[in-house]
Amino acid sequence: MLPLVVFGLAAAENRDHLEHTAEIEARRVARVFAEHALKLFETDEQILRRVDTRIRGMSWDEVRASGEVTTFLRRVASETAHLRGAGLIDPAGRLAQLSEEEIPVLDLSDRDYVREAPAESPQSFVSSPIVGRISGESLFRLSRHTQEGPEGGVIFVAMDPRYLVEFYRTSTRPGDSVTMARADGTVLVRDPPVTTGTEVLSPGSGLMRSIAGAPQGVYRTTSELDRIERIHAYERVGPYPIYVSYGLNLTGVLSEWHWNLLAYGLVAALSSIGLVALSLVALRVAMRERRSFGRWQEEAQRREVAEAALRQAQKMEAVGQLTGGVAHDFNNLLTVIIGNLDMARRRMRTPDERVSRAIENALQGANRAASLVERLLVFSRRQPLAPRAVDLAALVSGMEDLLHRSLGENVALTVAIPPGLWPVATDPNQLETALVNLAVNARDAMPEGGRLAVTARNAETGGVPDLEPGPYVVIEVTDTGTGMPPEVVERIFEPFFTTKPIGQGTGLGLSQVYGLARQSGGTVIVDSRPGQGTAIRLLLPRADAEHRGADEPAEHPSVGGGRETILLVEDQEDVRRFAVETLRDFGYEVLEAGDAASGFALLERHGRIALLLTDIGLPGTSGRALAEQAARLRPDLPVILITGHAREESVPARVGLLRKPISSEGLARAVRGALDAPADAAAE
Repeated sequence: MLPLVVFGLAAAENRDHLEHTAEIEARRVARVFAEHALKLFETDEQILRRVDTRIRGMSWDEVRASGEVTTFLRRVASETAHLRGAGLIDPAGRLAQLSEEEIPVLDLSDRDYVREAPAESPQSFVSSPIVGRISGESLFRLSRHTQEGPEGGVIFVAMDPRYLVEFYRTSTRPGDSVTMARADGTVLVRDPPVTTGTEVLSPGSGLMRSIAGAPQGVYRTTSELDRIERIHAYERVGPYPIYVSYGLNLTGVLSEWHWNLLAYGLVAALSSIGLVALSLVALRVAMRERRSFGRWQEEAQRREVAEAALRQAQKMEAVGQLTGGVAHDFNNLLTVIIGNLDMARRRMRTPDERVSRAIENALQGANRAASLVERLLVFSRRQPLAPRAVDLAALVSGMEDLLHRSLGENVALTVAIPPGLWPVATDPNQLETALVNLAVNARDAMPEGGRLAVTARNAETGGVPDLEPGPYVVIEVTDTGTGMPPEVVERIFEPFFTTKPIGQGTGLGLSQVYGLARQSGGTVIVDSRPGQGTAIRLLLPRADAEHRGADEPAEHPSVGGGRETILLVEDQEDVRRFAVETLRDFGYEVLEAGDAASGFALLERHGRIALLLTDIGLPGTSGRALAEQAARLRPDLPVILITGHAREESVPARVGLLRKPISSEGLARAVRGALDAPADAAAE
């Protein structure tokens, strides 16, 4: 009897242990999936507010007729991979705008995302999956009523469940399940697919009974969706009435237990031979279980590290996409502000010291805003860099005086750059800015004074997350300051995040460092603990032959005017008006158009046009396409493309690129330089 008793107790204890371990793992994975869904919903809320702001002051008739609104919806819908579209519905329930080429006449008043869209709630309504009448795909929507735009309408974005299914499959095993459902039981996403035909969970299902008692927890049930028994953990998605449930296949969980039963049965059989044999076999089994558990723990730790890195990378990517879109809109506004201030200063007939000082102050503020936009673009990796081989020893040596002045008298600076350091491939101006930002942050962490050390070394790296193995130069900036807790370290690279008092920091310094490192092909590693200082390591790739042969930046041509005829194509009326008046002030004759079709018609009628100046982001036909049409009509015609996006591909011969925000002097210099360039210069 004794062997049977020992066998039963050991089997029960081992099963309890395995099931408890499975519950812990299921809770962790469910929490990861719920946090991921919350980030997606928060990104959608930002997009809905941006659309509402974009149509502020417009009537519904103006919204329907606006190609600019269509272009804007298409752009914001394409900024994130999980969206399939965005649209606007008028008070009568008719489709007014859509992020598609063709906008059909549809009555959508019967859709739940139109009927239930909230007007005051901070959270949007999440609809049931609906097969779209246009796309033919099963999508679910987030919607809310317009607040800043015309009254009575609805704004919505359509989410693609396939994006979530692909994400879930990166973190689950065969036989596991993931279900996203509303609080009323409506299933939004399911992997593996539903096999029973059930689209709404019954009140008696395991998930519905569990959420009635608590917003998160664990339960065991045979699913109504595929008739498979699993251990489930569920988590609510922030304030939304949405739940994510992750199920571990009970067969897989118990497979190890079945093998253990076999081992225990063998022990029980051999125990009849003698207690000595039983002791030896039991010891062997226990040792094997201990090794298996150790391997399982190591695998769980590796998986947890990978999940944390994935969450951080997705969060930073979402923030980068949002900041890049905001920066593009600000560039258009800053072009109008800076350009008109330049024009006002130029056109003052009678000098007035107070007016001149006011204009100068306004220009300084606008230029500071442009600098902030540039730092946002560096973080989102949309600011163009001028990478070349940089001698780090020479760069840091030339900066020592600047670093001393930035740190002040209370901080001792030590610079140790060894001989034989590899050149790095990066933008030297942005690298100088990054080192100053790191020094200033270190200084602020040492209010009573301290020490700051800047060192560098060559390194062959491998196994660093999000970094290709290869040769890198490690620049390390170490301070003896107050240090940071882990929750602050996790957020220091987010734009506008700062622990400094109000008015003492923008929260963009370390965002610029992160953006420079990632855009240069490197990364940033932070090691900090409260009371023990901070070490920030900037890893930049070793320069190859291509970077060592890069040219130095060319000198800007002088500012001058002329009497040639310029064709300007720009859909933003205020930007177009500024550019037209500026060019006319410099003596040019200007023909203007608001879209590509009108611009090409002017080009065909007027052979005296000497330069085409066009925005890239035109409604309908883009500025790039217009430039290609102009090249076929007039191969010798110089072209300048204007863009509010910082990242653009290379441009063809005799085509220049002018980035917003634009000053009057910058516009005149670019036009004169394009007109004066020899016809064969671009081909060389």
